[in-house]
Amino acid sequence: MQISEKYNPQETEQKWYNFWMENKFFHSEPNEKPPYTVVIPPPNVTGILHMGHMLNNTIQDVLVRRARMQGFNACWIPGTDHASIATEAKVVAKLKSEGVNKSDITREEFLKHAWEWTDKYGGTILEQLKKLGCSCDWDRTRFTMEEKLSQQVIKSFVDLYNKGVIYRGYRMVNWDPEAKTNISDEEVIFKEQNGKLYFLKYKIEGSEEFLSVATTRPETIFGDTAVCINPNDERYAHLKGKNVIVPIVGRVIPIIEDEYVDIEFGTGALKITPAHDTNDYEIGQKHQLKMIDALDDDGNLNEHGLHYAGQNRFDVRKQIAKELQEKDLLLKAEDYVNKVGTSERTGAVIEPKVSVQWFLKMSEMAPPALEVVMNDEVKFYPEKFKNTYKHWMENIRDWNISRQLWWGQQIPAFYYGDGENDFVVAEDKYQALVVLEEQKGIIATLEDLRQDEDALDTWFSSWLWPMSVFDGLLDPENKDINYYYPTSDLVTGPDIIFFWVARMIMAGLEYKKEVPFKNVYFTGIVRDSQRRKMSKSLGNSPDPLELISEFGADGVRVGILLSSAAGNDLLFDKDLMLQGRNFATKIWNAFRLINMWNHEDKPANTADKQTIEWFESKLNKTIAEINDQFGKFRISDALHLIYKLIWDDFCGWYLEAIKPNYGEGISKEVYDQTIYFFEELMKLLHPFMPFLTEELWQTISERSIEEALIIAQQKKEESFNEDIIKNFETAEDIISGIRNYRQTKGISPREAVEVYTGASEFANEAVIRKLANVTEIHFGEKTAKPSFTFLVGATEVSIPLSENLDLAEEKKKTEEEVAYLKGFLISVDKKLSNEKFVANAKPEVVEIERQKQKDAQDKIAILEEKLKSL
Repeated sequence: MQISEKYNPQETEQKWYNFWMENKFFHSEPNEKPPYTVVIPPPNVTGILHMGHMLNNTIQDVLVRRARMQGFNACWIPGTDHASIATEAKVVAKLKSEGVNKSDITREEFLKHAWEWTDKYGGTILEQLKKLGCSCDWDRTRFTMEEKLSQQVIKSFVDLYNKGVIYRGYRMVNWDPEAKTNISDEEVIFKEQNGKLYFLKYKIEGSEEFLSVATTRPETIFGDTAVCINPNDERYAHLKGKNVIVPIVGRVIPIIEDEYVDIEFGTGALKITPAHDTNDYEIGQKHQLKMIDALDDDGNLNEHGLHYAGQNRFDVRKQIAKELQEKDLLLKAEDYVNKVGTSERTGAVIEPKVSVQWFLKMSEMAPPALEVVMNDEVKFYPEKFKNTYKHWMENIRDWNISRQLWWGQQIPAFYYGDGENDFVVAEDKYQALVVLEEQKGIIATLEDLRQDEDALDTWFSSWLWPMSVFDGLLDPENKDINYYYPTSDLVTGPDIIFFWVARMIMAGLEYKKEVPFKNVYFTGIVRDSQRRKMSKSLGNSPDPLELISEFGADGVRVGILLSSAAGNDLLFDKDLMLQGRNFATKIWNAFRLINMWNHEDKPANTADKQTIEWFESKLNKTIAEINDQFGKFRISDALHLIYKLIWDDFCGWYLEAIKPNYGEGISKEVYDQTIYFFEELMKLLHPFMPFLTEELWQTISERSIEEALIIAQQKKEESFNEDIIKNFETAEDIISGIRNYRQTKGISPREAVEVYTGASEFANEAVIRKLANVTEIHFGEKTAKPSFTFLVGATEVSIPLSENLDLAEEKKKTEEEVAYLKGFLISVDKKLSNEKFVANAKPEVVEIERQKQKDAQDKIAILEEKLKSL
């Protein structure tokens, strides 16, 4: 077998990815095998690969490749999300750079530009995932705005509207003035901002008296329709039933009473602006107050803002404060830090705004979706996220599903008149004419209808994703939906547990009467060394493609997974990638070593047989442990087990133990067994390091396409002998002790030693003799000569000191060691003689101290014997 001196990922990765693609190893069709299905959390079509994607998709690929090697028909559905707000913003910005405003073109013209942008940039992130080695079924790639998926979204809307679950209502929403659309509560990010708290004078009508009212947003006074006091506030009892005058505006508004107002907070008087504050809106509804919206969609003051009309809300804040001061209507202004809602997508400060929107009722859909998670029909890993899910689902509000955008599925509501309820809901205009005649008795033409301008929330398409990717709502009985659904595992971030996970469960129960997936694995967030979330704005996020170029895809995959404990945040460190690359190098060199050995037709010696017997058990035990960790979705722990098995056990001990002496060959029997072990290790490692392992697998021997590693079956769990494993570990400790003697005393590995021990035998004597270069083992004997002595468990092992050793120096070192141990023993004895410590400490803590005491006593006894012999 020819193998290059160094592993070169750049040469290997594209070669094997092309091989897998050409031979359709990623593609799946329904067959007699059990399915293993994963749907990708569709990245935004605007996106490029970042560290979060790297972690999430590496985990998915590990799960999919492993399932494929365990006999499942693995199907990983890729795709992208049309990302209404983000994509529309990109297209608007592009048009603006070309001198075109969105408002100057038609919806159809804008959508043409949006599709052109999507066709040009939309597949970037999927191509990048291929560089990572993702084994998605690319033939099944879907896009949430493609025709068939859009049809299913519209079908769902019409169905839910006809069931009375979707309704149109006038509600307070979160308005993003930059994107010019409302967004959900979950898309509002609260950030601390420095500002001012203004104390204004609201004069009592017909009096010189005034109420002091505090606000951080003086520009909203133009929308004030009341001032509210607590009915139990004795300070303002004389003002009940009276009116105040809004500063600058001059509008007379009533003083109302509501226990919502906290007497102890601020001045105890609250200005009510129902159109510009969520809590004020609720009070306004309760007290039937007039709503005055003083801001336009751009966040500028409108005609209600009087002489400030047309100016930006933030620009006029200081001007308003100045005017208030000039008119003696400003008591004071204090520095104030408060949390301000901002748009997750654009970063703009959110304005509460009252408008007509479409909503999906949650009262009937949420309880069943909560129940299936709490009873583990859908299992969460880590389980702690069940509580987060439960809290949100028990406090859920109706879902605002409309957005004031053009990029997205247009709401299928068709208006035929000017009245508030002059509309019908249908899948298209032609169907709308039929519904209009059937339900309203009105005969109309296509020209009489106008479709609702709003688009649906992006999540209203992705909540159908596990079904819609198989066209399950178009053809509920098609072979794909019936074979692949419900899917197996979902890998996602906890930040979209509400946006997506909860809603997919609702949709699955609504349309398939079963959950959409069995397990949800929540990854952590990738952070930098300062625990900051990685972002472009901070400049702390490395380019994943550059990392792949530097360390190889396998190195990056291993590096990122070694430090990614289930559900915990990952602190990114470039050294982790280096560790992954070094692991690849270690494996490559291990195979080169095996490949260099000549194999001869001779029987295996005792040391080889003992080593093979041990590694067989060790391999089987580790496979059982790996399967257990995968069952708990502890992917990082499973990788750690494989890493240790290969690096420590196989490379560190197995290969050392069977390595032939210089100038000799290895037994063919041992060689064949070693190749077998190496192949099994490559199978275990393949899901984590697909490129390196396929390269080595194909190098070991010439294989047919059907024998490719990607579809090779992993070793099944088999029984193992724990005693054999423990006995070999004891041998490792003895060998390490003898090597430590050589190192500390400067004795060459080539200088043979003899060993004395109180044990009657060593289970792996031949291995010990070979690896430690031991000529004679005196069982059940003590040496009278000065010796180097150590303990392995309760067994004492002694090596007579070399005649070349400086005995005086050795005696001095031994005395220093005895003195240190006696000092240590005094501290342990003191702790154990403390009755309070023994009574109050945990039993296991006390037991640890007692073990320390015994170990110190045993070592002191051995060293004192050594001193006598010296």
